[in-house]
Amino acid sequence: MMADLGSRLQAIELRPVEASILTLIDANPGCTQSDLGRSLGIQRANMVPLMVGLTKAGLVDRAPVGGRSQALRLTRTGMERAETVHAIIGAHEARFLRLFAPELREAALEVLRSIRQEGEGVPRQDNPELPTDD
Repeated sequence: MMADLGSRLQAIELRPVEASILTLIDANPGCTQSDLGRSLGIQRANMVPLMVGLTKAGLVDRAPVGGRSQALRLTRTGMERAETVHAIIGAHEARFLRLFAPELREAALEVLRSIRQEGEGVPRQDNPELPTDD
């Protein structure tokens, strides 16, 4: 699945991590590089080259917000690329959802939501059909 998504994003000259950064900036204009690093679990030293690349590509602008922090915003080109990313991800998700029989889709989505919440450290609601940590 990730290889397929990666190849589709490569067609617009982005890697999945860069697409994730654009998506987060799009949803949170004015966020900082530190905010993005925390959200994505990327260390500061690894965020720097990613942000330099996106800035040099003309996708992200920076504006001082106090101290050494800089607010991040998408440029017009960045907004257009983010729209394309959203379309690629939407098509990618739809393609894989079609693999599930209609009556199993909601159950599959619930399992995926639980996996995401577990990764985010969010306590899940008790569901007798999902395994517990006991």
